[in-house]
Amino acid sequence: MGSGATLRAVDAVLYDFGGVFMPSPFAAIRTLSEEQGIEYDDALEVLFGSYHEDTDHPWHRCERGEIPITVARQEIRELGRRRGLDLDLFQILKHLGGNGQPIEPMIDCVRRARAAGCRTAIVTNNVAEAKDLWRPLIPLDELFDAVIDSSEVGIRKPDPRIYELTLDVLGGIEPTRAAFLDDFPGNVVAARKLGMIGILVEADPTPAIRQIDELLG
Repeated sequence: MGSGATLRAVDAVLYDFGGVFMPSPFAAIRTLSEEQGIEYDDALEVLFGSYHEDTDHPWHRCERGEIPITVARQEIRELGRRRGLDLDLFQILKHLGGNGQPIEPMIDCVRRARAAGCRTAIVTNNVAEAKDLWRPLIPLDELFDAVIDSSEVGIRKPDPRIYELTLDVLGGIEPTRAAFLDDFPGNVVAARKLGMIGILVEADPTPAIRQIDELLG
C-alpha cells in the first residue's frame, strides 16, 4: 500500500451537481425573485418545496420520477395562485439554465480524488426530462464511478437512502470513509447524520476543494 493510500482519510467522494460543478440554482432563484418583487422564501417554497426534507410537493415527486414535469408545472402554478403568486415553473427553469460554464477547479478536484485512489460519484436531485441537458456538461464517464440521479432511483436528497445506495454502488464504502459535497445545507446535514464528512460548497468553492485535498492526504 502506497503512502498516499495510508494517509488518505476517505475512500470515496460524493458530489452534488448543480451548485457544485455549475453555478448554484438557488442564487439564480434569489435574483429572479428580487426582480419580480417576490420574497425569496415564498418563491422557493412554492416552486420547489422545502429542501430540508423530502415531501409530496410536486417538484419532489417529479425529482423522484413519480410524475412528469408537465404535471408538476400545473400543480405548482396552482400552489402559487393560492398564495397570490403567478409562478410558471418552465419560465423559472429557463432562466436557471443560463449560460453558466462548469467550475473547472471542482472538476480538477475530482481528478485528484481519483488519482489518490478514491471512488467518486454524482448524487443529484434531478428530473427525468433534464437528463440530456445536464449530463453532457461535464465528462461524467471520465470523472465518476457512479451517477445517482434521483429521478432514476426514486429517492431524493435528503433521504438517507440515496447516500446509502451510492455507497453500496461504489463497493460498500463505510459512511465514515466517505465525503459528500453539496451547496444546500440540509443535504450536507443529512450526510453527516449518517457519519459521512459533509462539506458545504459556497459561492467560492475554494474552501470546499481545500477540505477535500486535505482529506486526500
